[in-house]
Amino acid sequence: MTVPYSPQDREKVVAKLPAPIRQELKVRCAQLGVDIKDAVTEGIAAWRTTESALPAVDTAGGTSFSTYLPTGTYAGFKDDCKKRNLSYNQGLAQSIRLWLDTHAIPNPVPRSLGARRIIMGNQKGGVGKTAVSAGVAQALAERGHRVCLIDFDPQGHLTRQLGYDMFDIEAPSLAKHMLGEATGKIGDLLVPIEEGVFGGRLFLLPACRDAFLLDAKLATTRHVRIKETALEKALESLESVFDYIVVDCPPSLGYAMDTALYYCRLRENEPAGSSGILIPVLAEDSSADAFDMLLDQIEDLTTDLAVEISLLGFIVNMYDSRKGYVATSSLDQWKSIGDPPVITIIPELKHQREAVRLKQPLLHYAPDCEQADAMREVARRIAS
Repeated sequence: MTVPYSPQDREKVVAKLPAPIRQELKVRCAQLGVDIKDAVTEGIAAWRTTESALPAVDTAGGTSFSTYLPTGTYAGFKDDCKKRNLSYNQGLAQSIRLWLDTHAIPNPVPRSLGARRIIMGNQKGGVGKTAVSAGVAQALAERGHRVCLIDFDPQGHLTRQLGYDMFDIEAPSLAKHMLGEATGKIGDLLVPIEEGVFGGRLFLLPACRDAFLLDAKLATTRHVRIKETALEKALESLESVFDYIVVDCPPSLGYAMDTALYYCRLRENEPAGSSGILIPVLAEDSSADAFDMLLDQIEDLTTDLAVEISLLGFIVNMYDSRKGYVATSSLDQWKSIGDPPVITIIPELKHQREAVRLKQPLLHYAPDCEQADAMREVARRIAS
């Protein structure tokens, strides 16, 4: 029998679905690495071949949901809905529910080499390192991984944006653990981020108020034999607990940044790209100048210590093509580098600013927005 359409030919369909099932679908697709339109197509196909009646799905309060189905599927599906005396919205909700119920959340494969270490670095402030650190960590936790998010910037924006307090100067902190001045376990300092579907898998190590002194103390302390290893030694006990450790770094060329770069180096028997640095940038010239400084710092460190650091890719943040030639030509320039690649482009939209204002994780506050999808794309790329 000849199929009357090519599987690549699709038509846009629009329905109304409640927010919870839309979010669950988007998250599950991200976890499984499946495109939403393919998941919906599979769900409809399974629904149409199911002879027994399926439980009704509560579709009250539904809002617009659109996707693309293979040409011809929509008409046949609507006919089946009529035969079953169901509304199109209910039929689609049942189809998605069926797909979700038959595609369980995957269990991440245990890592024999410990946690993968991802740092966010750029010598320029204001490029969105904090927002990208938080968003990527949330997206990794969405995928089922256990993630520790480290606020390593003395300004503590990450800690405050998520609604938590920085550690007081006299309290135990990451900086004190790095300097050998802390008592207790560093794991006791973690706070769980419980909102959204990543509850129980995402933890924050808050910043401390005296972290701005870290560079000076690293330069003079006797407690750190090799200064570049200080962060690694402090976080060592966490690596058997988490799948990923994501570090929001300061816009610095000092010792603290050296410790972060050393921490994300490739270790013995670790495949290239498993750990490394992601580089948030803007589509303008000052980001390029800052990247040159970061590259010099990385090259000096790798040469002096004979280590390898993977540049995982650029994340072009807060992009707005309406800014004209400066933005579009700068984006082309980032893409032309090729290695590392541009992993994703995050648009300049209101959702991230609103999430920060409300002190909520972006992927909980606006799970359907383009910015959230961009964070998921980064997570998918580094987790593959």
